[in-house]
Amino acid sequence: MTRKLLYPALLISISAFGQNSDLKSKASLSADKIEKKVIEWRRDFHEHPELGNNEVRTAGVIARHLRSLGMEVKTGVARTGVVGILKGAKAGPVVALRADMDGLPVQERVDIPFASKAKAQFNGQEVSVMHACGHDSHIAILMGVAEVLAAHKNELKGTVKFIFQPAEEGPPFGEEGGAELMVKEGVLENPKVDVIFGLHIDALTEVGKITYRPGGTMASVNDMQIIVKGRQAHGAAPWSSVDPIVVSAQIINNLQTIVSRNLNVTENAGIVTIGSIHGGVRSNIIPEQVEMMGTLRALSAEDEKMIIERVKQVATKTAESAGAVAEVKIPFSVRYPVTFNDPALTERMLPSLRNTAGKEKVVLIPADTGAEDFSFYQEKVPGLYISLGGMPKGKDPKKVASHHTPDFFIDESGFVLGVKAMTNLTLDYMQGLVE
Repeated sequence: MTRKLLYPALLISISAFGQNSDLKSKASLSADKIEKKVIEWRRDFHEHPELGNNEVRTAGVIARHLRSLGMEVKTGVARTGVVGILKGAKAGPVVALRADMDGLPVQERVDIPFASKAKAQFNGQEVSVMHACGHDSHIAILMGVAEVLAAHKNELKGTVKFIFQPAEEGPPFGEEGGAELMVKEGVLENPKVDVIFGLHIDALTEVGKITYRPGGTMASVNDMQIIVKGRQAHGAAPWSSVDPIVVSAQIINNLQTIVSRNLNVTENAGIVTIGSIHGGVRSNIIPEQVEMMGTLRALSAEDEKMIIERVKQVATKTAESAGAVAEVKIPFSVRYPVTFNDPALTERMLPSLRNTAGKEKVVLIPADTGAEDFSFYQEKVPGLYISLGGMPKGKDPKKVASHHTPDFFIDESGFVLGVKAMTNLTLDYMQGLVE
């Protein structure tokens, strides 16, 4: 009796395995055929970068492409975002794939034919604009995935939602934007998303490799403002003052003990950085107040909460002990949660990545104290965020230009692996099988 019950199920499983393998083989061939097109898209976006919440041209190119593939397309999502919905012929889960679209206020120094010469207004100033973090690559890769999957939609078991997101680097001061606004506007609903995958190009990882980490993979970020208020006096009579400069120095030193004495560094890293301090106008005047700006990073929600509480306590109590007052605002203008790769999902999809890139090319990495607003999607649905190598082979990662710099450079030969990885994650998740 047991054999009779299991045998049909086994046949169905073997059949599904074979069908998925055949579909993935066809998708891989499709990806190879459009590699040049993906590179051309990337070069076009690179030459015409746009800052967060202003990705008008970029969004137009994306929307036209998705419509040409027969998708339902929504524009103007979270200001300039684009969402394409590809419905497979068969029932199944809803898989979301995300790419960010914005450039940075950086002047490019890379000597390439498609280097950016763009200018734009950023917080009231004219700045140069460059894709100095690889978002142009992300757009082109996801457009390629869209073309590959659309070509095989009659074999898809589910729906794919393509999310092209503005303002990952943060919107202009005083505006909403990015993943947080997309979530608020319902991008994970109608149809309701079951799982989300994202990819980031990495200029410090050799082309051909994929890196990942389960759990906290990128840090939460909170920016902060600390205003220390004292009493102004002549610089020749410091005893008449409550010196906010001295108090600020004490606060900065005391803040360093949070990571070294309050954080369990055997579990997670954390960062407390003061990046800006302003106070005073003359050498012989002790000012009335000092303003400090900084950033806090953590790799778990619990550590994030602890660090914020301790910063407030250390700053206010240190100031109080000197007769001054410290006003602390956290976050001041920006907060991203921890980019948290669902451990069960990560484990389930690892074979898909290894089959795509080769087992030795899929590498577990330490956590990164950089931040990513992909984390807002992961707060709502299980998500997996991976990195794709973009450093030319043979280069030393300690010597190549990092992200957010004028000399940032990406080897385009790795893009086709990105298309295949995102395509296969989608197909394997939809099938419920990993080959």
